[in-house]
Amino acid sequence: MNHPALTIRDLTDPGQGPHAIQLIVDALRTALAESWPAAEVRVRRDHPVVPLADNYDNLGYAPDAVTRDARYTRYVGPGEVLRSHSSAMVPPALRQLAAESSAESSAESGDESGDESGDESGDDEAAPGDVLLVCAGICYRRDSVDWQHTGTPHQLDLWRIKRTAPCAEADLERMIAGVVEAALPGADWRTVPAVHPYTTEGRQIDVRWQGQWIEIGECGLASAGVLRRAGLDATWAGLAMGLGLDRLVMLRKGIGDIRLLRSADPRVAAQLTDLAPYRPVSAMPAVRRDLSVVIGPEVDASDEALGDRVREALGEQADAVESVEARGETTYDALPETARARLQLEPGQRNLLVRLVLRPLDRTLTDAEANELRDRVYAELHEGRVAEWAAPEPAS
Repeated sequence: MNHPALTIRDLTDPGQGPHAIQLIVDALRTALAESWPAAEVRVRRDHPVVPLADNYDNLGYAPDAVTRDARYTRYVGPGEVLRSHSSAMVPPALRQLAAESSAESSAESGDESGDESGDESGDDEAAPGDVLLVCAGICYRRDSVDWQHTGTPHQLDLWRIKRTAPCAEADLERMIAGVVEAALPGADWRTVPAVHPYTTEGRQIDVRWQGQWIEIGECGLASAGVLRRAGLDATWAGLAMGLGLDRLVMLRKGIGDIRLLRSADPRVAAQLTDLAPYRPVSAMPAVRRDLSVVIGPEVDASDEALGDRVREALGEQADAVESVEARGETTYDALPETARARLQLEPGQRNLLVRLVLRPLDRTLTDAEANELRDRVYAELHEGRVAEWAAPEPAS
């Protein structure tokens, strides 16, 4: 598999160089292991190309869930996707646990069937009945472009799976408190009810940062359906939690722009190997370009879809974009005749106003450079018969 997205560095992987994200993962794993000394810690690092079933079906997503659409999920082949969340690593981990449990049961049945040799060597260890799954990695989404979103976020799933011991909301509360304290010491937090296909009693976890509530993850009691599909019987229960690692590092260090986490500027990169507060380097002025484009009736004009198309249009220069926002949309019938004539709009087409904010992390763009980037975005989005270029010549 040589998908271009696979060349992007996974900041959770120590083998690809140190990063503060790894320190957050270590802190959370250590905190939960100390709180649950009986649990066996299992760290997984699976390949990011996963079966569609593990990304959705085995986690309880409905067959018609909108997130399965190619607008939001990156399909790479028949029945395979670039994982859209780190939860895709959970079903194979549960299946492994179920296989170990089944093998143990078979061995016990064999012992009871008449093996009286008296061999008590104990070479085979019993399958664990209490496991902490730690699943971290880069994920791939079609997402909006702004200070806290990216198409390649890093996530962490923490699942505690126990046999013959129920898990309750009080256990979940203690888990949330421990996780927030380990990642963001002293932070105020709250939970609000949320629905997830792989949990019951689902919650969203928010923390208070700079006067506003910021979501850092989601959690709940592990869905019995997810456990049963993996082969774990009714004696098993669990807690499930998924966290946004990029956002945790940003809040911990006081970083206000997600692009900084991948900055090649030595002044920034040197600060991303620890969890000390971030010391801002010089901020460049923003350059705004407002675009008026013509789009067809079937075009998705959401910020997420626009963000993905802008990234594709600009390629390696996409990091120059601070945000992309749809500012307004007008149908053919709602436009005055003069505007339809100027745009040469055809029935069914729409006029979309888009604001493009450009702000590279390391320098100030010249007007010519900003216009060239603007025109490349315009060429990607505009479907009209006439064009309005900012640069002297259209971008090729």
